[in-house]
Amino acid sequence: MEYILHLFILICFYTLLSQSLNLSAGFTGLISLAHAGFYGVGAYTTAILATQFGFSFWLNLPIAMSISGVIALIVSLIALRTVDDYFIICTLGIQVILFSIMNNWMDLTRGPLGIPSIPSISFFGLVIDSKITFLLLSLFMVMFVWFVLSNISKSGFGKTLQAISEDEIYSQSIGKNVYKSKIISFVISAILAAIPGALYAHYISYIDPTSFTVNESIFILSIVIIGGLRSLKGSFFASAFLVLLPEALRFVGMPDSIAANMRQIIYGLILVLVMMTGKNGVKDFFAVIWKKVN
Repeated sequence: MEYILHLFILICFYTLLSQSLNLSAGFTGLISLAHAGFYGVGAYTTAILATQFGFSFWLNLPIAMSISGVIALIVSLIALRTVDDYFIICTLGIQVILFSIMNNWMDLTRGPLGIPSIPSISFFGLVIDSKITFLLLSLFMVMFVWFVLSNISKSGFGKTLQAISEDEIYSQSIGKNVYKSKIISFVISAILAAIPGALYAHYISYIDPTSFTVNESIFILSIVIIGGLRSLKGSFFASAFLVLLPEALRFVGMPDSIAANMRQIIYGLILVLVMMTGKNGVKDFFAVIWKKVN
């Protein structure tokens, strides 16, 4: 049961990450490879404040979100002057810089040694140290972020972002401030990415730079694409699919000498099939499977 609860908590973390990235990548069309970096900023900020200054999670969280937002604002003022592939390369560079800071600033982050002994979250004297209580907190955060992004997507600003992703020149021609809208979208996305970072630090109670690499950014982006761009529900289903699939493949009976490689091959094939079945990714994949079964 503890193992299952752990998987559900991971699904919540990746749902938060993919939904926040969906705002910039899905609604605005800004494909970013720096999301794991902002995720790491949230984790390291709350870890440093909790271990060195004794701050509570509820104070660490807004500070982490603010720092992540300020970094994203500074970065976006430069990166968003580029377009398409150049912007992706720019965000890749940002990810490398953030990872290098986490890995090399020994006095602040302890580098590869990581930060241990991060305390549990407490809420009005109740210590959230069991998996079931942490899952409830994570679900609350998922619903909060979903509520925020859902309202943004339905607002006039959200419609502007969708128009920019469809036709940027047309959006400019009807008087929309494309550059400003992109900056706001990118900053909000980074701010929300700090939430799972702070949760992750307190949940694991130890963080190091290996959790916030380029590969993690690619994985988060793959969740957004597989779940369907602009689909907040799809982000949840894709997160569950990509977290649970490798675990399910562990139970496939294979000789130990080939099990690991075969699991990777099967995992890759399933991802290719998911992408081939339709633009909505995992949603269309399961719809096709259900149709075949019936």
